[in-house]
Amino acid sequence: MSDPIVALVLLAVLIGLLALGVWVAIALIVVALVAIVFFSNAPAGLVMATTLWGHSHSWALAALPLFILMGEILLRSRLSQDMFSGIAPWIGRFPGRLLHVNILGCAIFAAVSGSSAATAATIGRMSVPELKERGYPESMILGTLAGSATLGLLIPPSIILIVYGVATEQSIARLFVAGILPGAMLVLLFGLYVAGYAWTRPERIPEEPAHSWGEKFYAARRLIPVGLLIAGVIGSIYTGIASPTDAAALGVVLATILAFASGSFGWKDFMEALMAATKTSCMIAFILVAAAFLSISMGFTGLPRNLAAWIGSLELSQGALLAALTLFFVVLGCFLDGISVVVLTTSIIMPMVQAAGIDPLWFGIYLVIVVEMSQITPPVGFNLFVIQGLTGIDILRVAKAALPFFFLLVLGVVLITLFPGIVTWLPSLMGR
Repeated sequence: MSDPIVALVLLAVLIGLLALGVWVAIALIVVALVAIVFFSNAPAGLVMATTLWGHSHSWALAALPLFILMGEILLRSRLSQDMFSGIAPWIGRFPGRLLHVNILGCAIFAAVSGSSAATAATIGRMSVPELKERGYPESMILGTLAGSATLGLLIPPSIILIVYGVATEQSIARLFVAGILPGAMLVLLFGLYVAGYAWTRPERIPEEPAHSWGEKFYAARRLIPVGLLIAGVIGSIYTGIASPTDAAALGVVLATILAFASGSFGWKDFMEALMAATKTSCMIAFILVAAAFLSISMGFTGLPRNLAAWIGSLELSQGALLAALTLFFVVLGCFLDGISVVVLTTSIIMPMVQAAGIDPLWFGIYLVIVVEMSQITPPVGFNLFVIQGLTGIDILRVAKAALPFFFLLVLGVVLITLFPGIVTWLPSLMGR
């Protein structure tokens, strides 16, 4: 049977299973079994057993549940409210006023949670009621929250960058450092958009009271615990003192100490955080081992190798290939969560990416930004679901509010493509 027919059959099986609501991991395993049994001569049972066992233990993956646990602890503590109180006096006179709290709050929390959904839930729970009460436009409240929460995927420590690093055998520490400048760039783009909105529609932005320098610095003390946590986690990785896994363990310890010290976190909260982190980690691990099995099965069929050769024969430029991949990932992200997109596609996409001369480190950051777009596109935009659950507002209204930030993410992809040093400069300082 020809490769195109094999690919279409496997794609139809996958889409059919996902449409029936089958778990992503189960769907991947079934597709892998179909590929091996019907389109190769490999022993399906032996391959599945050795692959699932071999990929179920990895020291690099140990960072994943630890960062998830750190985010769950912070989600249940008072540190998020402290962030709002610490940031608000400093930006009350900026164009856009307290709308910037969503952007900066998400950026700060992203640097200690690693999760887009956790960032949206934590900052949204804190900021949405406050901004609504002060009279800010609903579309901007929802849009800034939905767009900025995607930073949880990019700003280190990022769960999805760990997944990409393990799947492609890239240095997780270098990927973390590579995400810093693109993350800062997106924060700047979001802030400029809010400022532009405020300048063109000043009547829609309420006035905020002025604060003295003394009041600002007094409020800023609330940011010290989160600042120490960020410095401890990211600083230990960047300086080479700790690996990402060691830094994740340090982050859990620091987050637990700070949460208990805040007085709003008890053992019941800790057990809830532990259980939530366990459930999320198991779900991700199940998807990862299933995707590894699918990757191995695809290797036996020869599809990735032949697909890469076919793409190479088209002699697409890097720009044309990236444009096609961007459209592909955005469409795929409309139906799958970001981690599933990464683990499902990397084994097939990476050979053609490397054949085109694209740096795998740069491609990891590009992929995460494109996956960020899918977080705010219906019907399976996770951030949209989180915000809908927080506010009770129809998901299409939330998606419409997030649309400008989708295009800002597109602009971010264009900028890192035109200026790849935004991604590669900081990792180059680390050496190999």
